[in-house]
Amino acid sequence: MDAGFNDGPGDIAALRQALTAARAQALAAEQKHLDTAAELAVAKAMTSDDKALIAHQALRIAKLERQLYGPRKERTAQLQDQMEFALEELEATATEDEIAAELAVAKSTTVPGFVRKRPEVRATFPDNLPRERVVIDPPIACGCCGGDRLRKLGEDVTRTLEAIPRQWKVVETVREKFTCRDCEKVSQTPAPFHVIPRGWAGPSLLAMILYEKFGAHQPLNRLCERYALEAVPIPLSTMADAVGAACHALSPILTALEHHVFLAERLHGDDTTVPVLAAGKTDIARCWVYVADDKPFGGSSPPAAIFYYSRDRTGDHPQAHLAKWSGIFQADAFPGYGKLYAPDRKPGQIQEAGCWSHARRPFFIHADLQETARRRAKGKKPVVVSPMALEVVRRIDALFEIEREINGQSSENRRALRQERSFPIVEALHVYLEEKRNDFPHTHDLYKAINYMLKRWSAFTLFLDDGRVCLSNNAAERALRGIALGRRSWLFCGSNRGGQRAAAVYSLIVTCKMNGVDPHAWLTDVLGRIAAHPASRINDLLPWHWKASRKEASLAAAA
Repeated sequence: MDAGFNDGPGDIAALRQALTAARAQALAAEQKHLDTAAELAVAKAMTSDDKALIAHQALRIAKLERQLYGPRKERTAQLQDQMEFALEELEATATEDEIAAELAVAKSTTVPGFVRKRPEVRATFPDNLPRERVVIDPPIACGCCGGDRLRKLGEDVTRTLEAIPRQWKVVETVREKFTCRDCEKVSQTPAPFHVIPRGWAGPSLLAMILYEKFGAHQPLNRLCERYALEAVPIPLSTMADAVGAACHALSPILTALEHHVFLAERLHGDDTTVPVLAAGKTDIARCWVYVADDKPFGGSSPPAAIFYYSRDRTGDHPQAHLAKWSGIFQADAFPGYGKLYAPDRKPGQIQEAGCWSHARRPFFIHADLQETARRRAKGKKPVVVSPMALEVVRRIDALFEIEREINGQSSENRRALRQERSFPIVEALHVYLEEKRNDFPHTHDLYKAINYMLKRWSAFTLFLDDGRVCLSNNAAERALRGIALGRRSWLFCGSNRGGQRAAAVYSLIVTCKMNGVDPHAWLTDVLGRIAAHPASRINDLLPWHWKASRKEASLAAAA
């Protein structure tokens, strides 16, 4: 055995040669494995990138089609939201796979790098943002020859969007006391007004709490948790006191806003459910909205919305809201509105204007080819597509196409163009509905849909004779959208008074948005000024007047 082990130097050389060959073979295998892993990583990144790019283009096409042709489907907006969510996930996945591919390619010697095909996006650097210039120390010697005779040729600038974390501070308002040496009486400047008793919260903090609660739909308990994590603990009861005090301070503006809304000759109206906490259960209350918007017919009056809260849904509430108003009322066919349209109503008659979007909806259900295909693909019972419903939807869509072309024109031009283009379509549709009504049993959904329109035909055709009337009630539905989204977050109102406060702040926030005003900035400025503001000039604080005054002030400062 010993002789076999020690055969001489020749055997050692052979072992060394074999070990070298084995190491080379292992390195080649490892490199091949790295190359294979890099190829797989690049392929995965390319696949993720293609999916993200396809999703981006599909979303872009959907948005362009909606902009060009309008809401051709009832669920278009909802589907676009789903597409945006899917794009968000695909973009994140593509970026993650791209980084993994770059790391894998760096370890490979044969696999080419992966360059992602990013879609063109708009710049996210608004001109109004401040700029901070960070200059990296330049080289002091040439990287090639080492010489120090360098001259600046130019520069490359990389712009990065950065956010500064929220800053908290305590403002100490000092009022010095002075004593008179003649009479020894103490003199002191009066304390400034604070929205909150003893002034524990400043206007910006109050505005942030109000907007987070009613604009961003964050309950106060979640705000308390977040502020505590930022080392600023505020008790829930203290924050609730701030909401009540701020709402009370803003009540004069709400009164002025309500007066402005009911000066309009035409209003949109609608309501939505609001869960409210009750003893051992949750009741379903209502939030009503009335929107004044003259932009569709070129009116100069600023748009505005006023909200009301009620514990139930009866006709007494809209009748009380509109008790002193008369004009054109655009709403759905809620029976509680019936007394508003009485010919002998005081102080004047209210004309009913029908919503063609509501009328179109039941027909669309029986004309949705895509939903039928989806249900069939899932093995569910498909909805029977009705040729009659398809025809009605086609004709109503033709009316909306005309409306998109005349939107923003004067009421006279709108009326003239409607008489010329829309009137024949409406007359033909009326004849068609009369012919088809008896083709369905009285219990059929399409019979009910046809009957719904024919019974209110004068309300649906009012837009032909009055250019101020819109074809749909979408303005009111847009105003209520925030409440519908917020219900998923705050779940219910705590009380009737809470519902009333919510309606008041909704009125202010929605009106700000309708006029292109930042609600937080408006609330901050108004809460800081309203105490010293003359009551006779309270209208100056309404969002559109506030916006104009701020613009004038900025122009004067720039001059």
